[in-house]
Amino acid sequence: MIENNFILREPLLDPKQKVIGFEFSWQQTNSESKLDAENLDYLLEFVAGHLNDEDGFLLGNSLVFLEALPELLHSESLKLFPAKNTVLILHKKYFSDESVLNAVKQLRADGFGICLRGAEVSTLERSFFTFVSHIEVKLNASNFASQAKIYGALKQSSIRMVARDVATWQDFDACSALGLESFVGKLHLTPRPGSAQKSLNPSQTTILQLMEMVRKNADIQQLELVVKRDATLAYKLLRYINSAGFGLRTEVQSLKHAVQMLGYSPLYRWLTVLLASANTSGYSPVLLETAIVRGRFAELLGQMQMPKAEAENLFVAGMFSLLDRLLGLPMDEVLGTIQLPDVVTEALLTRGGIYGPYLALSEACELNSMLVGSLAESLKISAEDLNAAHLAALVWAKNVADAA
Repeated sequence: MIENNFILREPLLDPKQKVIGFEFSWQQTNSESKLDAENLDYLLEFVAGHLNDEDGFLLGNSLVFLEALPELLHSESLKLFPAKNTVLILHKKYFSDESVLNAVKQLRADGFGICLRGAEVSTLERSFFTFVSHIEVKLNASNFASQAKIYGALKQSSIRMVARDVATWQDFDACSALGLESFVGKLHLTPRPGSAQKSLNPSQTTILQLMEMVRKNADIQQLELVVKRDATLAYKLLRYINSAGFGLRTEVQSLKHAVQMLGYSPLYRWLTVLLASANTSGYSPVLLETAIVRGRFAELLGQMQMPKAEAENLFVAGMFSLLDRLLGLPMDEVLGTIQLPDVVTEALLTRGGIYGPYLALSEACELNSMLVGSLAESLKISAEDLNAAHLAALVWAKNVADAA
């Protein structure tokens, strides 16, 4: 049934590893599965309904890529999307139909993007160029020189090139050199060779000190003394706090003000985010954003079944689950730098205990994983609630990541 589908997101990166968009699709655990117009239309409607509110589109300038069939080009659900942020992926085989071409022309006139799939870039099928905004390309490492010439020619047009199946960092670097944007699957979760950081930098050491002080409920004046050592750190911390959508009527102006209004627990989470973003060696914007999404996603799932204060530990677990890659340090060394609750440590090391399944579920939604359905069922979380939490976490994290 449609209601049992689970959303999968894949980030689109620019050459600097910044997330500029996402493709949303349904989890496909069977390679034989065929596209279904009804399922895709439901995806359009669901995503649009959760990424828009009375203030408009909630992902800022991000692009949303969605696979389409000819039947969907006239869907009422499309009207729910901001045209300038929406790109429909359409295979070239459909362009031989005059009615499809007319629908594409109207969508382009309305401001929607069209991404051409299945085109032979080697022959520069320019007949399609007037109808599309993007074209999918695949990197062929064995024929890189000739591809570079072709893509160089494409760059002179208004067509934006999007690389598919980018499986290694070497391939990503090649795409970046050619100016291609890239869908990277799970590549960003893979450590980049040679990017390891051998030790914490001074800012990270200060942040860890603050986290330990917050955990022990140290006096706010003591915290302020530590923060004052690093004006940049204090500035970034306040940017994060004010970006997070707490619904505060007044802007938080100082660390003392933050503690007075929010308490210590939320402050701890922002220090976790700050720790992750303070890496000056091999900094990865996409990995940071993924960690924030994972933390918030796990927290929202936990809030469905446990008190808010307990669920906040899930945010920390989500952030710490990628902190080893963000810091370039082994996980046991990361955990040795600060004392975490035993239940959080158990979740990080074994995905066990009370928090482990929530963290595992939020991770599985980043991949095309068969585990999503079984984990959701074990936690008694419906597909609709899971998908809504996924998109809500993405919106929330986007606001925080933009403040980095």
